Amino acid sequence: MNEKHGKGSVVQAGQDSGCDMKIASIAISRRKGTPKVTVGEASLLTDYGIEGDAHAGPWHRQVSFLSAESIEGAQRRGLDVAFGSFAENVSTRGIDWEAIPVGTRIGLGGSALVEITQKGKDCLKRCAIYYLSGDCIMPREGVFGRVVSGGKIRRGDPVHIVGRR
Repeated sequence: MNEKHGKGSVVQAGQDSGCDMKIASIAISRRKGTPKVTVGEASLLTDYGIEGDAHAGPWHRQVSFLSAESIEGAQRRGLDVAFGSFAENVSTRGIDWEAIPVGTRIGLGGSALVEITQKGKDCLKRCAIYYLSGDCIMPREGVFGRVVSGGKIRRGDPVHIVGRR
């Protein structure tokens, strides 16, 4: 499994690369299918998701991830988007989510642990996000997980790959 860091450098998971993997943004929404509002911190609840988020609940897609680099790429392509625009809960910097296999456990902050359960998703219809931004990259680049162990997370917190279940 590879992790992407910075300007295209790639290291093997488990190596001490010296690269920062961190939370760039946290976002929540009260309704599904709408852009999320960024917050400075949030509580991850075990087997539930982010407290106060519409996608939380007893299922396999409790928390969604998208790389900050993907959002910035959409901005460079001319889309008027920001963190939360694609309804992602956690935007990260320094992680190539495409290279992270399902079953990988990801540590967030000091105590939270999320297991990756799904990569990408099928959109049955175009939602408000598509119409507001002109595209939705979550079906192609989004990653989803379930909360194994809860805890507080904050923008800027470290992210680390713990291993596979």
